[in-house]
Amino acid sequence: MKAIIYCRVSTKKETQETSLKRQEEELIQLANTYHFEIDRVIKEKASGYDFDREGIFQLLERIKEKQVQAILIQDETRLGRGNAKIALLHCILKENIKLYSISHSGELQLSESDSMVLNIVSMVEEYQRKLHNAKIKRGMKRAVQKGYKPEKNLKNLGEASGREKIEVPIEEIVRLRKNGLIFSEIAATLRGFGFNISKATVHRRYQEYIESQEEKA
Repeated sequence: MKAIIYCRVSTKKETQETSLKRQEEELIQLANTYHFEIDRVIKEKASGYDFDREGIFQLLERIKEKQVQAILIQDETRLGRGNAKIALLHCILKENIKLYSISHSGELQLSESDSMVLNIVSMVEEYQRKLHNAKIKRGMKRAVQKGYKPEKNLKNLGEASGREKIEVPIEEIVRLRKNGLIFSEIAATLRGFGFNISKATVHRRYQEYIESQEEKA
């Protein structure tokens, strides 16, 4: 298994260099104990309350690439403090990454309060996803009920399965708008059919169409 070693101190004082060095040495020992291959060592001087950290961005990018299976830290406060800590724990655990700490002499054991908050965050995220999908289905259902036939109106539907379609014919936006759908429902409907388009883009494209028609009049 590959692991990232992450070390952090809260200030940029030269005296903290010793702390960073000590963290690195102890975490290398921890990696050896559990036979981890060290992917990289990330060290930074920044507040734990600050989410905007270069080292954290490197860490998150690496775990998103599925290149590592574990992160080694001195304790959970090295990742962050307060809301920043909870957010980072959620991002890391969601990717099924193991956390090992020196303070626990092995795999990190979350406190009861942290576990409770993370469970709440996961539930909220899941319900947001369900709500988003429900809005897409609702928009698609309303469009079909009002006579919208995607198999006839959308060219090459299904030919690029799994690939996002960026261009959306303005005729389809106008047609759905005339059928009584609001902009968010039009965007949700078109996304359901594979088009990567936002409510703002739908609104902008529609306004551009209206303005062009007025100029022709």
